[in-house]
Amino acid sequence: MRRVAAILRSGVRFGLVEGLPINALSLEEAKAIYWILSSLIARPVAQKLDGTMIYDVHDTGLKPLAGSGVRPDKSNVELQFHNDNAYNSRMPEVVGLLCVRPALEGGLSRVMSFATAHNALRERFRTLLPRLYQPFRFDRQREHHPSEDRVFAAPLFVNEAGELRARLALHQIRSGYEMTGGSDAETAAALGAVATVFRDPTLQFTFMMKPGDMQFAANREIGHSRSEFTDQADPERRRLLIRLWLRNGGAPGYTG
Repeated sequence: MRRVAAILRSGVRFGLVEGLPINALSLEEAKAIYWILSSLIARPVAQKLDGTMIYDVHDTGLKPLAGSGVRPDKSNVELQFHNDNAYNSRMPEVVGLLCVRPALEGGLSRVMSFATAHNALRERFRTLLPRLYQPFRFDRQREHHPSEDRVFAAPLFVNEAGELRARLALHQIRSGYEMTGGSDAETAAALGAVATVFRDPTLQFTFMMKPGDMQFAANREIGHSRSEFTDQADPERRRLLIRLWLRNGGAPGYTG
């Protein structure tokens, strides 16, 4: 895991670790080993206001509608490239995913460097790039205190001490504008440009996660995605990934 940590810090910012013997372990044993291995990279932190630390990614049958609080990862819909918790001021530094069970069909995993996406946007949509450095509205997925706004505002790209950092979640952004009366033409065009770049297969690395595979991504620099999937009829055999958010900075709570 030291090698993974080094890759996340100064390499390609993404690592895929194979071989956790899922079939020889109970689910709780697999989670415990995954937690220990992930902790060698960085400290696990809460993924919800209620303090949830270990999060199941699976289809609940609910629909991720604007303002509903249903996260897209609780459905079987395609997830466009995103970084996790883009709608919160304190994001995880690393996102980890452990595959327990794949889907019957679909669920292809994809990763893309946000620097690569940014370069493609500069080449193909140069006039729209400045808009991406201005604030967009994000649906906060109801992960906020009652007195707080249900929409979070932040730019998609920022320059932090000479390093490009991203905050990209097209689903939550579109929901944020749906919740607040819609977007103007420039905002819509900028989001359309991002979606176009995200669909370019030459800019992506794709793979199918197998039981026991663990992926780790530097959250502000690498976007992850998955295709739509079809599940098994048996609930005990349906697609299940276990997610951890890792961050050494700030407090371990959801708001950091």
